[in-house]
Amino acid sequence: MSDDDERTLGRIETEVALLMRFGEATRRATGTAEHRVLDRAAYVILRHLDAAGPQNVSALAAQLNLDGSTVTRQVSALQRDGLITRTPDPSDGRGTVISPTAAGLQRMAAVRSARTRLYGELLADWSDEDQTALATLLGRLNQALVNRNRRR
Repeated sequence: MSDDDERTLGRIETEVALLMRFGEATRRATGTAEHRVLDRAAYVILRHLDAAGPQNVSALAAQLNLDGSTVTRQVSALQRDGLITRTPDPSDGRGTVISPTAAGLQRMAAVRSARTRLYGELLADWSDEDQTALATLLGRLNQALVNRNRRR
């Protein structure tokens, strides 16, 4: 690896670390309650269920690259809050299928809307091409992370 490659990868590593830190700090510091009606884990689970449809815990854990026990705890909290329901899994009588409730989808939509507005404000002076490039590159980075984790 050349020195230039190493410097570039070092910059990427630093920028990703800062992105995670500043993103969380921005979420906590934003004055609107919409950003805080769901924690990060609940939001990700509800977004996934909204996009992919009802799933059992194993499928959900695999898609989110999480341990099944972690997802079970998170799903239990979501169920306690009335944000998901569990129904018997028709393909496996021992398991359950997780589905978002109307309240869960409503909270998820409120958070998504608030985040979209925030990013709209943050990126208002970026060109459409730059915004599209950022979305594309972040998508590629996330897919590369998913692919790496699935190979393990």
